Parts: sequence; C-alpha cells; structure tokens
Amino acid sequence: MIDSVPITLARVFLKMHLRDRQAIVFSLFFPIAFMLAFGLSSGSQDPIELGVVNNSQSGLAAEFIETLNTNPLFSVTEGSEHELRTALIEGDSKMVLILPAEFRDTDTGSQLRLLVDKAQMRQLGLILPMFEKALVTVERELRNTEPLFSLTVEDVKARSQGYIDFLIPGLLAFTLMQISISGSGFNLVEYRRKGILKRLFVTPLRPRDFILGLVLARLLLCLVQLSVLLGVAVVFLDVTVVGNLAALYLVIVLGTVIFLSMGFCLGSLAKTQQAILALGNLFIFPQMFLSGIFFPIDSLPKLVQPLAAVLPLSFVANALREIVTNGSSLLEILPELAGIAVWLVISFVLATRLFVWKEVAS
Repeated sequence: MIDSVPITLARVFLKMHLRDRQAIVFSLFFPIAFMLAFGLSSGSQDPIELGVVNNSQSGLAAEFIETLNTNPLFSVTEGSEHELRTALIEGDSKMVLILPAEFRDTDTGSQLRLLVDKAQMRQLGLILPMFEKALVTVERELRNTEPLFSLTVEDVKARSQGYIDFLIPGLLAFTLMQISISGSGFNLVEYRRKGILKRLFVTPLRPRDFILGLVLARLLLCLVQLSVLLGVAVVFLDVTVVGNLAALYLVIVLGTVIFLSMGFCLGSLAKTQQAILALGNLFIFPQMFLSGIFFPIDSLPKLVQPLAAVLPLSFVANALREIVTNGSSLLEILPELAGIAVWLVISFVLATRLFVWKEVAS
C-alpha cells in the first residue's frame, strides 16, 4: 500500500500543473497535430511504379500485364530484368514483378517474384497490402477457380497493416516519453529554480516519497493525454485497436514510470534549464530515430540494430505496436515486457540514487 505522503504530494503536484493551462494545451496540441499530419498525408497515394519482366511472352502474360495497366494503383513499365533492376537500384521504380516462363495457362499455378530495394522498406508497410489485393483482383478477372499464382517477396518482411497502423503506436510511445521526461526532469529543475526544493529539504520528507508523489501525479496526466491521442487516432484516422485495452494501458503505465524515472535522473544531473534541455535532447532524439517509431529497426544498419533493439523506447513501442495492430496478449509479448521490467528497475534505482536533497536543492 502507498502511504498518505506520496498521495498528498501527488495531489499538490496535480494542482500545480493544472494551473498552467497553456502548458496543458500545448502538450496535447503538438502530438495531435503531428499525428494528424502524418495520418492524413498518408491517406492519398500516387500510383505504384511497377516494373514487369515478362519471361513468358504468352497470351496469358500479355493479358495479365494489360490488366495491371488498367488498374489505377499501378504505373507499369515493361523491360528486361537487368534494366528494371537498375531502375530499382537508382530509385526510379518501387518494385519489379518477374513473370516466370511457365506463366502460360490458368490450369497450373505459377510463382511470381517481387523484387524490392531495402531503402523502400518504410513504404512497403503501406504498399504491399494494396499490391497483394490488386493481384487478387487481377487474378479474379482472369479466372474464378483455384489460385493462379503465389507471391514470394524478396528482401523484405511483409507487414499486413498500413503505414499509419505502424506509425500510431510508435507515436504514442514517443509522446509518452516526451511527456514523462518533461514532467519529471524539467519540473525538477524548475522546482529548484523557484526554491521549492530548498523548502522541502528542511522537512523530514524522504526522496522516495517525493519521487513517488511526482510519478503518481504525472502518471495520471500522461494516461489522460495518451487516451485523448488514442481517441483522435481511432476517430479521425480510422485506427483500430485490435488487442486488449487493459494490456495496452499496462504497457503505457510501465513505460511512463520508466521515463519519469529517467527524467528524474536527468533533472538531478542538470543544474540549469539550459542543461536539462541539452540532456533531454541527448536522451530523446537518438531514441526517436533508432527505436522504430517511423520505420522498422530492421531497416537500420546491421551494426546499429543490436543497440537500437535494447533501448527503452524500443521495448515500449514494440509492445504497444504488437497489442494495437496484431492483437497480441501479454504472454505473446513477454520479451518486450522483460525488457521493460529491466529498464523499470534500472531507471528507478538510478532515480533514487542520483536524487540527493543536498544536490538538487543547491
């Protein structure tokens, strides 16, 4: 049970924060605007630049290519495999579809090859599902019996969701980190500047109670803000939460505690607002680009991937993404939960060790 001291402090910190209405508005406005900008911009897509290598030269292959040409989803270019591979490497094409020599009749199935460039991986989360659906439509126009072909994707791990479905959980995790760091580290420096910590220093208040009280207050605010963001994603961006909401919020709570504790570490080390701003950026921005928020960690250089995979934001973002898009249960994300648990212990121990009244109150 939590004693009355942290709860009382949490109420005080909540009242202090709620008086700053401008900070509340901006802390909600920026993530919502960021989310809507990404979500709405991914709504309309240009035709997919598709190269087709026709190794069959049969009537069926010609009919298949003509059907692709009439589909507004594609911008088709025919050529040799060498020419189209070169175009793919140079960025003049998104994909190259290779029709095998046995692609001649509708009685036997054929396996098509789809060539992609790893540099295009971040777009494939959106393109590949549409491409597969379009191929099914083409097949149905050619015949309505057994499947005519199967699709083998080379050089990329296919994703069943669109890019916006991949992006939203990552943005939730990133917003969670930003709110938490600013809610503990920046506030700690501000309390020092205003002399609040000096007043608390002469009381019998324990650092653990102070940290716990501020964590409880910020945790409640973070849950409310992320609930608003999630509601905006569901209502305006048509994002579906496939998994269990209780599991989702458990991960959010654990992630919030991690980054609130990390914020305390930074706030204890920093002596001025300029210092906490610099330390905050050093902590936030590398994780923003390495933790799979905007594109999969697999697309990073192999040398960086092991480091990126063990960052705290990576564990939180992956867990949220698995629950939101794949409907995974807590048992199915045990590796992510184990990583979150490790960072939870590390961050809380560091926060309590680095937070010394004589240092922070000076």
